Amino acid sequence: MVDLFIQQMVRQLVGGSGPPTAFLTPAGDPGLLGPDSMPWEVHADFMSMMIGGISSLVMQALHPGALAGVWDHSSFRTDLQGRLGRTAFFIAATTYGPTAMANQMIDKVNRIHGHITGTDEFGMPYSASDPHLLNWVHLTETSSFMRAYLRYRNPQLASVDIDRYFVEMRLIGNRLGAIDLPDNALATDQAIAAYLPELHYGERARAIVTLLDEYPSSLHSRPFVRLVSKAGFLNLPDWAYPLIGRKVPSAFERSAVESAINLIAKPVRKALQNGVAAHSYRRIYGLNSNKGKTHAAQH
Repeated sequence: MVDLFIQQMVRQLVGGSGPPTAFLTPAGDPGLLGPDSMPWEVHADFMSMMIGGISSLVMQALHPGALAGVWDHSSFRTDLQGRLGRTAFFIAATTYGPTAMANQMIDKVNRIHGHITGTDEFGMPYSASDPHLLNWVHLTETSSFMRAYLRYRNPQLASVDIDRYFVEMRLIGNRLGAIDLPDNALATDQAIAAYLPELHYGERARAIVTLLDEYPSSLHSRPFVRLVSKAGFLNLPDWAYPLIGRKVPSAFERSAVESAINLIAKPVRKALQNGVAAHSYRRIYGLNSNKGKTHAAQH
């Protein structure tokens, strides 16, 4: 009963329904990254991924060119759950999916990007296929996911494994058209810093930030959804707060939210332990493999 309630709350955030059986076949197919990759470990944790996803969306909204494509060609403002659900499925498919599924999703996104052009709020032309903008999206996503994972799931992760995550995620970024992506955490932060003069918090960005800050939800799931949204904003890098007109969170505020997230994380992980990652392990190691069972129990 508790598991069902949690699953319903999760659908308030990203939609989806039923077990992800498409990830069970073909047997033995490791996909693009493989089960020993760091993205398989990091992306398996729903809590930190949702928190990182929200902070990455805030950061992406601060770049006029990246925001313009979403503003002009996306249902983000009217169907936030649907948009995030599609993004979540893309991450799941390219991380865990069999090779054909992952390639199909990448090809689909590249085709869509090829038709997304226009002018941003300053009248400057943009294209969703522009490597400069694609780099920004990739950098903000990977850094946000890792920052949330370190804060809410595994703060003891070795630096060599942190850097390996960025190395392995370059494969997906490059396939989407990003170029010259960094291969470690420090270089990722430096690459993000180089974009700061281009960022702008105008009317459009404010609308997106307000939407994420007041994430739509039903009454019964609102406390959970609002907590995850709050944690997403606290997952921003410190340079972002003055830009969006907010104070850098205090240590007390961070600690309070982290404690609340940690309190609910265990039942959430238990309720979702038979998710995409667990199904994908079964595809590779078999339905009754010890490795698949161990993974499900841990995540």
